Amino acid sequence: MGILFTRMFSSLFGNREARILVLGLDNAGKTTILYRLQMGEVVSTIPTIGFNVETVQYNNIRFQVWDLGGQTSIRPYWRCYFPNTQAIIYVVDSSDTDRLVIAKDEFHAILQEEELKGAVVLIFANKQDLPGALDDAAVTEALELHKIKNRQWAIFKTSAIKGEGLFEGLDCWSIEFFLVKLGPELNGSLRSMNE
Repeated sequence: MGILFTRMFSSLFGNREARILVLGLDNAGKTTILYRLQMGEVVSTIPTIGFNVETVQYNNIRFQVWDLGGQTSIRPYWRCYFPNTQAIIYVVDSSDTDRLVIAKDEFHAILQEEELKGAVVLIFANKQDLPGALDDAAVTEALELHKIKNRQWAIFKTSAIKGEGLFEGLDCWSIEFFLVKLGPELNGSLRSMNE
């Protein structure tokens, strides 16, 4: 489906750009995910103080990905990066059950931000390669995702170290981006193709 999807939307729109914020608590694996997506490999990382920004080309979308540090002292500055964001990738360390309540509280605070009201949300239940990691259903419950109304979201089990689940999540987000964000333009383009 990915190849068909890419060809169809490339012919309709060419390449698109999207701004994504990668958020989550410290040590959730945000930077590892960013560089796994960009370079296709695991790189040695240190805790992010501030941010990393990279461009990731996937299918026909150029993602400008902002990885923001997750330490307690840095989180209040996240809102400086909210304007013009089309999507949020919220990364949860699914093996760190002691901090899931904090992860939930931070996540729901982000969802209340006016500048992020239209952003599609992708949750990565990361570190699935570690013993005791909660599956996506348990992380869904812990983050109280059932409370999210009027917003597109999806959750994927991921392992940044193994590269599992990351591109499946981007595939899902790509589809949501085209259907939700470009819906009116898509409908017009499809109509003009049929005329």
